[in-house]
Amino acid sequence: MLEYFLGSYIVTIAGVIGAYLWGEHVHHGTGLACVFIVLVLAILETSLSFDNAVVNAMKLEKMSHKWRHRFLTWGIAIAVFGMRFLFPVLVVAIFAHLDMITVTKIALTDSEKYAGYLHETHAPIVTFGGMFLIMLFLNYFFNHEKTVHWIKPIEQPLSTLDHVKGIEIVISLLMLIGVQAYIPEESKISVILSGLSGIITYLIIDGVAHFLEKHEEMRCAQAAAGGVKCAGLISFIYLELIDASFSLDGVLGAFALSKDVLIITIGLAIGAMFVRSLTIMLVEKKTLAKFLYLEHGAHWAIGALAVIMLITTVKEIPEVVTGLIGLIFIVAAFISSLIHNKKNAVQVSEFDNK
Repeated sequence: MLEYFLGSYIVTIAGVIGAYLWGEHVHHGTGLACVFIVLVLAILETSLSFDNAVVNAMKLEKMSHKWRHRFLTWGIAIAVFGMRFLFPVLVVAIFAHLDMITVTKIALTDSEKYAGYLHETHAPIVTFGGMFLIMLFLNYFFNHEKTVHWIKPIEQPLSTLDHVKGIEIVISLLMLIGVQAYIPEESKISVILSGLSGIITYLIIDGVAHFLEKHEEMRCAQAAAGGVKCAGLISFIYLELIDASFSLDGVLGAFALSKDVLIITIGLAIGAMFVRSLTIMLVEKKTLAKFLYLEHGAHWAIGALAVIMLITTVKEIPEVVTGLIGLIFIVAAFISSLIHNKKNAVQVSEFDNK
């Protein structure tokens, strides 16, 4: 376990020390309180993101060791600085019509004002992430080539829907139309544009990945014959976007515990590091191959998260509720996998006895 989580432990120690010093010297003797908030945020981020780790592991299995390492190093920098800090600053700058330097100063010096701006831009932010994840969810289950089904009465009929060209886009657009009907008039345009951006972003990334896969099948087959995984920048970007969509509600929900953007960033960074370490462990130990339905559970959790994100555009839902729903799907899929493995073992044993 140490080899997978050593980096996470180092980041945790550094983050705790940084939070303590920040609290003592900036917030006048609140070092221990800041450390407590950081640890709570880290635990929440880690425990509520297991579905993210499973989905990441699916993609990483097709990547080379070099790109796995980059996901853990470059990727964590993007996840922490890019998504937990820079992306909210960019969104606030766009919708508040301010430059990014001004918003960054507000974030670091006037946390209450920054939190207010984020609250105002909540609906467009989660709509972008929600629509991206909806597309990911639908594309996974709308696949007639899928032969393994967890919740068979539902998943088997869904797998045949990909015969209707573009059906996942139609469903996503209908969901977006439904959401905007409940949005206040002054926010409708920004929500619609954000939702469309989420759909378009998914289509571009998925389309480019599909294009490269088709044109590199020969090279990948040769690489696989030599024991090397096929890897590329597109898969890396795809993973980062998935991680970004998962993190959006966590970033916004973190302001319920603290208004200090630096403390929030440290706490979420520790959690993000543990999620990445867990992802690498799942890949290296080939956990997904051992537990057949974990993939399915993770994607049902993604679908639930996407729907909840869209609901939060008009009604607040605690992040813990979101995480628990995802955890229920993961645990149920894990138990189903164990039952499946036990049945297979019994059948093999009976066959051997005969």
